[in-house]
Amino acid sequence: MRILALILLPLGCLAQLGQDTAQTIEKIFSVYTPDNPGAMLSISRNGQVIYSKAWGLADLEHGVPMTTSSISEAGSVSKQFTAASILLLEQQGKLSVSDNIRKYLPEMPEYGHPILIRHLLHHTSGLRDWGAIAEIAGWPRGSKNYTNGDALDIIIHQKALNFDPNSQYSYSNSNYNLLAIIVQRVSGMSLAEFTRKYIFGPAGMTHTQWRDDHNRIVPNRAIAYEQHQGAWEINMPGEDAYGNGGLLTTTEDLLKWNAFYSNSRLGGRSLLDNQLKTEPLNNGKPNSYAAGLFIGKKWGYDMVSHDGATAGYRARLESFPQLHLDIAWLSNNPGIDGARLIQQMDALFIPNAQQIPQPNIVSDDELYIPLKHPIASYSGSYYSEEAQATLEIKEKDGKLWMVRPGGRIAAFPVVGDETAHAPAQLFSGDQHAHMKFTWEKDSVTGFTISVSRASNVVFVKNNPILQK
Repeated sequence: MRILALILLPLGCLAQLGQDTAQTIEKIFSVYTPDNPGAMLSISRNGQVIYSKAWGLADLEHGVPMTTSSISEAGSVSKQFTAASILLLEQQGKLSVSDNIRKYLPEMPEYGHPILIRHLLHHTSGLRDWGAIAEIAGWPRGSKNYTNGDALDIIIHQKALNFDPNSQYSYSNSNYNLLAIIVQRVSGMSLAEFTRKYIFGPAGMTHTQWRDDHNRIVPNRAIAYEQHQGAWEINMPGEDAYGNGGLLTTTEDLLKWNAFYSNSRLGGRSLLDNQLKTEPLNNGKPNSYAAGLFIGKKWGYDMVSHDGATAGYRARLESFPQLHLDIAWLSNNPGIDGARLIQQMDALFIPNAQQIPQPNIVSDDELYIPLKHPIASYSGSYYSEEAQATLEIKEKDGKLWMVRPGGRIAAFPVVGDETAHAPAQLFSGDQHAHMKFTWEKDSVTGFTISVSRASNVVFVKNNPILQK
């Protein structure tokens, strides 16, 4: 009888979904070819899986196909599990989300305004993203085996915030690495142990764990890749920092999680309400980020969602409560625009669907404006205590060049107000990156670097006389 049930399950799912819809999904996801890295997709409606399939390869080296039981990485989709752990600890009476984080992280600096746990949950703390600081310093994530301890060390060296707590929203992984550390200090269990006991086990997520040791063997893991000069290369997250990301899972396990918390089986209705709760900023403007989840609407319907990207892994988990529809997607192929695929697939289930407009791309060349001051005055060595790094500025062929550890070098344009715009190739393609030089009379004294998730990181020009 059990064998019969296993055989009939795909047929029943297909019948419930509809043959035409299933064929359209097949067509949409046919971009994942059998000899390239792939993806898995699972869909549930009214709490029942109605579609689950995988395409492509999980392991190019050994020719292993992707299956719905292949273990992939969920990137920032992981954050909702870290947030749920904090909310469970609050329910257990072990902390309050209104606590000052220095109660549990006394090594954190005083910034003049208290940072509360709920500010971490909602990305309103003002804390700079530690990965952005590491990127500025020349050691981006993936270049070192970062741990949560390393993340904490970078965070506590920051002398300023991006903004006062709860005055703005700014997505920062620092918030969720700190939350993972708080879970450990309060519960006496690592986040991995805590979630295994209170979430993964009770939810039946038998294929889920954390990448808290990137060297650990994980059976049936899909390897992440990226393309370089037309050839595939391995691009795995070689770090042990987690809580901000690092969840190893499957799409079917993610659907189990959605069903578990949305049906109030995780700590009851009060915890569900707190998981989905958003809080306005100090000025009264809304903030759509709840506890590890984006709360919004799509084509008129409520949507709870989160995307994820780590190394060559990509992920998305979304829920439409009014439609009783949940969709989970995981991929080890970053070269395919998964957001567009999911958009096309959502349109199969949601009335009044619309397509995503194409963004307008502005090249760096269009932004170049000549310098006001002699170019030689910018050259030199600059040190940041916050980034714990030295950067070099050099002149070559009439342009400024930045040199970072590892020998990476890139030119950048400078606009007339002495703000250098977006050496994007230095900052992982961050189009919001810019530098602003500081002056004293006719001498450059330093500069600040701002990227999407870290503002005004100070670099001071080294004095050659003092160095002798």
